[in-house]
Amino acid sequence: MSKKFYLTTAIAYTSSKPHIGNVYEAILADSIVRYKKMDGYDTYFQTGTDEHGQKIEQKAIKMGVTPKQHVDKVSKELRDTYDMVNINYDHFIRTTDEYHEKQVAKAFDKLLKQGDIYKGFYEGYYCVDCESYFTEKDLKDGCCPDCGAKVSLNKEEAYFLKLEPYRGRLLNYINENPHFIEPEMRKNEMINNFLKNPIPDLCVSRTSYKWGIPVINDEKHVIYVWIDALSNYITGLGYDVDGNNGELFKKFWPADVHLIGKDILRFHTIYWPIMLMALGVELPKQVFGHPWILTNHNKMSKSKGNVIYTDDLIKYFGVDAVRYYVLHEIPFAADGNITYELVCERSNSDLANTYGNLVSRTIAMVKKYFGDEKITKSTATAFDAELIATFDKAKANYHDLMDQFKVADALEEVMVALRAANKYIDETAPWVLAKDSSRKEELRNVLYNLLEAIRIGSVLLEPAMPQTEAKVFKALGTDKVQFSDLAWGTHTEYSVTPCEILFKRLDVNEVMEQVAADEAKKEAASKPEVVENKDEKPEITIDDFDKLDLVVGEIVEANKHPKADKLLVFKVNIGTEVRQIVSGIAKFYKPEELVGKKVIVVKNLKAIKLRGEESHGMLLCGSDADDSYLELVNIDKCKPGDTVR
Repeated sequence: MSKKFYLTTAIAYTSSKPHIGNVYEAILADSIVRYKKMDGYDTYFQTGTDEHGQKIEQKAIKMGVTPKQHVDKVSKELRDTYDMVNINYDHFIRTTDEYHEKQVAKAFDKLLKQGDIYKGFYEGYYCVDCESYFTEKDLKDGCCPDCGAKVSLNKEEAYFLKLEPYRGRLLNYINENPHFIEPEMRKNEMINNFLKNPIPDLCVSRTSYKWGIPVINDEKHVIYVWIDALSNYITGLGYDVDGNNGELFKKFWPADVHLIGKDILRFHTIYWPIMLMALGVELPKQVFGHPWILTNHNKMSKSKGNVIYTDDLIKYFGVDAVRYYVLHEIPFAADGNITYELVCERSNSDLANTYGNLVSRTIAMVKKYFGDEKITKSTATAFDAELIATFDKAKANYHDLMDQFKVADALEEVMVALRAANKYIDETAPWVLAKDSSRKEELRNVLYNLLEAIRIGSVLLEPAMPQTEAKVFKALGTDKVQFSDLAWGTHTEYSVTPCEILFKRLDVNEVMEQVAADEAKKEAASKPEVVENKDEKPEITIDDFDKLDLVVGEIVEANKHPKADKLLVFKVNIGTEVRQIVSGIAKFYKPEELVGKKVIVVKNLKAIKLRGEESHGMLLCGSDADDSYLELVNIDKCKPGDTVR
């Protein structure tokens, strides 16, 4: 019987285009599944999109499209991005798939009929972004404890899933299966924060929106989006509530691992297992809560303006450099960091200087010193044993770490071995051996060992960088590319062909200049067209005006923009913080004239960069139609942070 391995990612929420933080999970999953497949497993990899809920309904209304049109667009964007980074999934599920919707409705109905779900009323603080209710004590500064968004106090008729009757059984399962929640720290969080004490029943329906799966025989209720989303792990395999399960479900369930972000661990390790227990379905073997990718050590957020998109990274660095970076730089249990500069530095150090340089130098020396002659094992040198021992150690450590999903550490083991191969070149000095015809076989042996080092290292790197390794294997002329071929000397005779440069060395300043230029183009393209007749603007309602958050600010610092004569850069105290705001008023004011002035600030204007300087807000001014004069709106008696009505 073959070994089986079923891995799922969390399905991506279709609110907007995914950024690299969203895509990291799929790259990590893909590398793990590729590893398992190479290790002899019969694998199945499922991912997909979560497409229901109030947030999506509201976004679609705002955009003037139907919810289905909106999720179709975002789901395609995600699949296109996955294709772009070579995510080799077996099934892409959408929660709007007819079969999934049918089974979710049936599962809900079954739990209702057997008494695990009941109808009642719910009153609590609701977060649209998280699709979750919270009690007042859960809130942080009056906002959602998970995402920080504003919440609203709602009361509605709702269905509830009983959780407390299953709490003891779930605790026993966790204790009997110590690797059910990984890493260990995540397990301790769930037990100490939730499972040690009685847990309230879960509200599992909504009446405040329509974009969801209706409850059978009570269609004013739609099923809670998390009940809907979590069920994908079994419906995607052909689970049937009535027991007529598909062959994939029979073969691959229970899942070997649900790979998810640490922020949704509670849903996967409490609500999901209890749902499965109530349905009489076996629990997954493991839930692995991976860390986040941060930008400059901050969580990525469109509202913060610090989002980095996958297609942009690929444009500057290439697919495999992006895959390698996120896999190498995100630790097993701690958040990792990404910036364009950091990707550039890692690509240069590991991929261009260590790996790419080893490949290009070795093949060049083979062609220079032996032409089309075969390269085989021959006269040994004093340095061979250490090189081979280093690779043997790296192989053993690599397998141990990959089996624990410590992908970053596993990749570093490979890099350690490849650095040893570069050191081996310096130690054996092939250019010296080439000058002595009596040492030709010693030189042949050195090059053979280098080719073996490249082959073995490339096999180990293939789950992370499949595109690159295909090029290397072709250049080496080898088909010994499986884990069963990792023994030193497996490929006995090499006949190599030239290989293109795998990774170019990048100038970080040039890369950042290109990034800045591209961001400026995007910023310009996103600006609305200028209305030529300023007197003919459309009428607005009080609701439109209410969207503006106008406050009093005091200018505490003013300077000329270092790259633009027309711009001034201000530091403005708005009561709660000091903001940087860039304004095009240098023609009318000298910086020193404005320090201490109290002005009106548009506080909730999205942050942008103007010629490289961040601007978060806008200062209100008055001017004539031709902009021949301009005056800042000035307020004397108010203090910073006061509301302008």
